[in-house]
Amino acid sequence: MSKLPPPPDCNVALTERVLVRFLREETHRVGMTKAVLGLSGGIDSALVVELAARALGPENVLAVAMPYRASHADSLTLAIESAAHAGVELETVDISPMVDAYLGQNEDLDDTSQNAVRLRRGNVFSRLRMITLYDRSAKLGGLVLGTSNKTELMLGYGTQHGDMASGINPIGDLYKSQVVALSRHLGVPLDIVERPPSADLWGGQTDEQELGYTYDAIDALLFRMIDQRHSAKTLVAAGFDADFYAAISERVRLNQYKRRPPLIAKVASRTVNLDYRYARDWGT
Repeated sequence: MSKLPPPPDCNVALTERVLVRFLREETHRVGMTKAVLGLSGGIDSALVVELAARALGPENVLAVAMPYRASHADSLTLAIESAAHAGVELETVDISPMVDAYLGQNEDLDDTSQNAVRLRRGNVFSRLRMITLYDRSAKLGGLVLGTSNKTELMLGYGTQHGDMASGINPIGDLYKSQVVALSRHLGVPLDIVERPPSADLWGGQTDEQELGYTYDAIDALLFRMIDQRHSAKTLVAAGFDADFYAAISERVRLNQYKRRPPLIAKVASRTVNLDYRYARDWGT
């Protein structure tokens, strides 16, 4: 690819105010005052915990670190640092017994040399972590906060009912490059900001290696393709490789099912998420 346009800017001061107010109002709207989220040691969850502490007060936020026995040691170390920086309580839950109990009943998940098997195992880890978060949510009476950014949501780079699950998501409209900018603004520790993004699902895994492109390049394209609605012809003329555009746009199209609620067959006059979805319908 030739020299690309830059990724989208972020008005960090305004974005901070909007997201803090969003978290406070939407949590209180459903009758809650507390929040629960998973802290992975990565930048996305580190940003969300900073926002949540500002919105609800650090005493009302529970962060949960959920390492597997093969997880990189840095993930837990950075999760501890993130929680301490935000001033919130951190609980550590070792998910190894849960994971091993499931994997032990499925011998076909042993061969981690196969990409399909590694992805299935990663989905198991992610969904068991979400079971843990929702159980803590029920115990605490707090809302589960999402930590998936817009880049991940558009690409479907996440696990349904796993890391993509939440009650509300404050960063789902921020591209990864904007997450980085806002994290710097809020003072997220630099060793978290500068750590190569990774889901830490297997040894040596990084997001950009798995995606095949840098986040800056993907964000630059997605912003112009999704937010500004530029045509393929315009994007290629701007310097984006045609194959790159085709690969990303196809991935966005194929993963639409992950971004919407389950599709319900319409047989009545008012169908959940089709007709019965507006604010005026709440409580009626």
